[in-house]
Amino acid sequence: MSVYVKEETYSSHEKQQLQFKRLKETITNAYQHVPFYTDAFREANITPDDIHSLDDINKLPFTQKNHFRENYPFGLTAVPMKNIVRLHGSSGTSGKPTIVAYTNTDIANWNDIVARAIYMGGGRPEDIVHNAYGYGLFTGGLGLHGGAEKLGCTTVPVSGGNTPRQITLIQDFQPRVICSTPSYLMNIGESMQKMGIDPRSTSLQYAILGAEPWSEEMRQSIEAMFNIKAMDIYGLSEIIGPGVAMECADCQNGLHIADDHFYPEIIDPDSLEPLPEGEEGELVFTSLTKEALPILRYRTGDISSITNETCACGRTTTRMSRIKGRIDDMLIIRGVNVFPSEIERYILQLKELECHYQILLTRKGTLDHAELQVEVCKDFYQSLPERDLNQHTARQLKEKIKSTLKLEALVNMDVQLKEPETLPRSEGKAKRIIDNRYVAVNTPLST
Repeated sequence: MSVYVKEETYSSHEKQQLQFKRLKETITNAYQHVPFYTDAFREANITPDDIHSLDDINKLPFTQKNHFRENYPFGLTAVPMKNIVRLHGSSGTSGKPTIVAYTNTDIANWNDIVARAIYMGGGRPEDIVHNAYGYGLFTGGLGLHGGAEKLGCTTVPVSGGNTPRQITLIQDFQPRVICSTPSYLMNIGESMQKMGIDPRSTSLQYAILGAEPWSEEMRQSIEAMFNIKAMDIYGLSEIIGPGVAMECADCQNGLHIADDHFYPEIIDPDSLEPLPEGEEGELVFTSLTKEALPILRYRTGDISSITNETCACGRTTTRMSRIKGRIDDMLIIRGVNVFPSEIERYILQLKELECHYQILLTRKGTLDHAELQVEVCKDFYQSLPERDLNQHTARQLKEKIKSTLKLEALVNMDVQLKEPETLPRSEGKAKRIIDNRYVAVNTPLST
């Protein structure tokens, strides 16, 4: 096994010693230099001296997204502005972004963390990396860019959008690694096929995909389309950006957390109590090395589980499961909780369907109503008499989808079949939910 840094194979004792040392440093920094944390510690009636082991982390206060907004823009920073070299923000589409700050040391650490992730995902110093994540306040583009350069790769900062140009550069530059959202990579692949290009014929061998929840079935579709290995990368701006965790190309069995920089927990989102290893709940992170913006017990809103079992690749870092969804993205349909990624998982098991779908939410009287709009594949569509989606075979498929969702996900949902290539294609994060429940005019709120 080849690893990027020795910390990936630390023994449990070595790892915990390093984590606790860095935790104490982070707590002291936050307590002494961030008024929000000073007040939170006083309210909890604790000081940094009350933290004697990693088990005491549950004494610390939680941090939530609203705290960023309440302290906008720089109220959570622990260093003077003269020491801050970069600002990033969340990619949310409404309200002010959550602002995060970086010192030179923070940027250097972030580059190392992402370089480790790219290496884990199959990238090597001599590779060309095609980076189709968006550049700007969003951390994805510059985060992957810095890590690729740190690793020694030739980095193509193409950003998102302009799909024909993406395809031209892939053909001309012959990259071995591509970085993007999974939905946008599918868009690139479909566009290649329309142009008469076989996506399997490109130079691409590894894809580093993230910034949106995606299912194992989506991975299989991408890998089959391009004949590549597709790995999941995880991060969020409040913690640092991409690179917090990464799947290894060797096993593709959970994401390795850079737990020498980020301490993970899983809690019950209702009781806020810690959950045992392997149990599913809300993912919480405490930064261990950040200078400009130390963060304690940040509630990510992401649903996952963690394990400390050594991976078959030999790495001993804590692993987290693929993100099932976000707490605020969870749909409650007639009393049943379901995440869009679960619906994706089941529809991609049906060969008659493409991976493109949206869930339309409306109100019928006092009740929420959900409709799944999903594209049929070209072969199925062309097999229908007069290409009629109201024909008997198509009606049978709708019933099959509805029964599959009822049996597997326990949800009753109306289904509307769409012709191939009629739903919007992603050039960044896919918009899976169109929420029209509380809109008086025809102006949907997309999430």
